[in-house]
Amino acid sequence: MQVISKKKGRQSVVFTEPPMVFSSASIVGDVEAKGPLGSRFDLILDDDTWGEKSWEKAESKMFERSVRLAAEKSKIDLNEIDCLLGGDLLNQIISASYAARTLKIPYFGLYGACSTMTESLLISGMLIDGGFREMAACTASSHFSTAERQYRFPLELGNQIPPTSQRTVTGAGCVIIGNANKCKDGFLFKSIRITAGTIGRIVDLGITDASNMGAAMAPAAADTISAHLQDMNRTVDDYDLIVTGDLGKFGSEMLFDLCKEKNVDISGKHADCGCLIYTADQDVNCGGSGCGCSAVTLASYYLERIENANYDRILFLATGALMSPSSSLQGESIPGIAHAVVMERSCCI
Repeated sequence: MQVISKKKGRQSVVFTEPPMVFSSASIVGDVEAKGPLGSRFDLILDDDTWGEKSWEKAESKMFERSVRLAAEKSKIDLNEIDCLLGGDLLNQIISASYAARTLKIPYFGLYGACSTMTESLLISGMLIDGGFREMAACTASSHFSTAERQYRFPLELGNQIPPTSQRTVTGAGCVIIGNANKCKDGFLFKSIRITAGTIGRIVDLGITDASNMGAAMAPAAADTISAHLQDMNRTVDDYDLIVTGDLGKFGSEMLFDLCKEKNVDISGKHADCGCLIYTADQDVNCGGSGCGCSAVTLASYYLERIENANYDRILFLATGALMSPSSSLQGESIPGIAHAVVMERSCCI
């Protein structure tokens, strides 16, 4: 039996039966609700604990609720979802795993740091295009207080933060995708497909400062963008927008320079979720970060923009810094990763 290869170049894949986006949901904290996208989020936390006994329990609750809410918005029964793919920033991805325990959906736990949302979309796309699953929920979460406790310092210390730092977004975003034959009237989205994707490589330029995530992740973003364009035989002009997950202001500027070194100019086509989610006067230095940053921005804003024909084709890539508290204390540099997916309106296919 002849197998038709869906591999494209060294790192990319093209879907012959592109999965469709059916629904999405976003939940954020009160700081995120005060940003430019505040009116677009589905649910806003009253406080960081959201009625739970710990920040970690609150984050897991956000993760679970985002999946349920995305299903409810398109009247999808949880039993119709064949697979849940997602993760968070915490040790052993406890936010995602404890939520999956309650949801009782077959589950792949993913850890890609802040790249997790795109990783889940890419792997889900492969599962659906390959006929292994028909519908999947792709979810990622982060929480300012849980991330500070694990990666930095206790909040009670009131440490000063350097200018290159970013604020971890308190938020959870879910995107439900599936085979086109599962699309029904009443679904939130009917015109968006994931047509291709690019698997990222680890890129490490020796950054050791855990307060400078943008510099650690920008090289991986540049590498993935360059690889994607080469694999797909495309140029920047083939996209309405290239969206990164959470490089922030400094990381975005660094990305432009790194791309230009590869003879790729994205400066006129680039947007970053970390730069979009907060306003300049919110005192967050270089912007937002965390798994939830790209997840809630995609779920609340960019999908709607594609559905409403503001964009016909975007390249969406979330970036991750694959460090741990132990590796940072041991002086290790920070490996960066960036995965990408192509999202298009159906009429473009």
